[in-house]
Amino acid sequence: MENLQATGIDENDCNGYSEEHFETIAVRTQSARTQFQEHSVPLYLTSSYIFEDSEDMRASFAEEKDRNIYSRFTNPNTSEFVEKIARMEGAETGYAFATGMAAVFSTLAALLNSGDHIVSARSVFGSTHGLFTRYFPKWNISHSYFDVNKPETIEDLIKPETKILFAESPTNPGVDILDLEFLGQIAKKHHLILIIDNCFATPYIQNPIKFGADLVIHSATKLIDGQGRVLGGVTVGREDLIREIYLFSRNTGPALSPFNAWVLSKSLETLAVRLDRHCENALKVAEFLEANKNIEQVKYPFLKSHPQYDIAKRQMKLGGNVVAFQIKGGVEAGRKFIDKLLLCSRSANLGDTRTIVTHPASTTHSKLSHDELSSAGIAEGLVRVSVGLENVDDVIKDLKQALE
Repeated sequence: MENLQATGIDENDCNGYSEEHFETIAVRTQSARTQFQEHSVPLYLTSSYIFEDSEDMRASFAEEKDRNIYSRFTNPNTSEFVEKIARMEGAETGYAFATGMAAVFSTLAALLNSGDHIVSARSVFGSTHGLFTRYFPKWNISHSYFDVNKPETIEDLIKPETKILFAESPTNPGVDILDLEFLGQIAKKHHLILIIDNCFATPYIQNPIKFGADLVIHSATKLIDGQGRVLGGVTVGREDLIREIYLFSRNTGPALSPFNAWVLSKSLETLAVRLDRHCENALKVAEFLEANKNIEQVKYPFLKSHPQYDIAKRQMKLGGNVVAFQIKGGVEAGRKFIDKLLLCSRSANLGDTRTIVTHPASTTHSKLSHDELSSAGIAEGLVRVSVGLENVDDVIKDLKQALE
């Protein structure tokens, strides 16, 4: 399925040294060197590959050989990126996509049949909600939402036709935390496929497979790239499930481009050092906001005031870079705050080197009705801050002057 012959830790690069620390995996997992003995992995900008003879072609298309055939299927750059993420997450294998939403859609579409049912946390990304409510019903695929603050209700929603349990943790944009071990126990008990969107945490902060997840999805566009340059997505997990996702994607064509895969694989080399600073800055921003008289509520996983603080400390290494808060005065106060920002960027993205401020109700979750926003725990005045890598004193200074 995957061309992993050209991936894995290159013995020529590491002199046979085997190391399992996250940072070393991120830096040293790379495609085998070519005859040019390059130190940095080259770009493989090719649509297709040649064969020795007709028998080589036949055997390759019959999957009797593990080799590249066409870059919509596999490519040395995409294979390297997938192998890194799989090793970081403790997964068996994976497949890379053009965007994070391509990963979400293709993963679900590959595994679901007409008549199947999904149980999902109500707090999911707006486009994921759109899949559940607008598109899957056309194929007779239904869903039920559970409140992230009432996970004990999940089993009441499970039906004979339920196939998938889906959740984000931390959630977007409310930064709620779900107990992944609890979800894993429910999935195992009812023979469900547990899929976790791990975008906010990344493999450095959290590994859902350790807690029972079967598949883990990332929007690589966010912290994995980390610099707002390229789009990408990836799903890793059980080999039998990835096989179905691979076959679906091989035919439908949502593959990640080799160039973007090369960028994302290089980005992973600095993921740990970047996230250490992101999280350090985010905690300081959260503490500042919590002490500010103009703020009603702040949510950040490693603030002791977070409702799921104990769960976050148990399953996350750090608190992430996203802080959610509500300003006193509602929507109008929130808009005035955003308009007064001088340093922070107004954008719908997150996970960039630059601090980004977003009003979810009018941007990323604008397709949700008032009732849907309320049910998902998204107040109309909620503000989401993706804390970047600037000097945190400058970020806090900008937030402070805008709040005043």
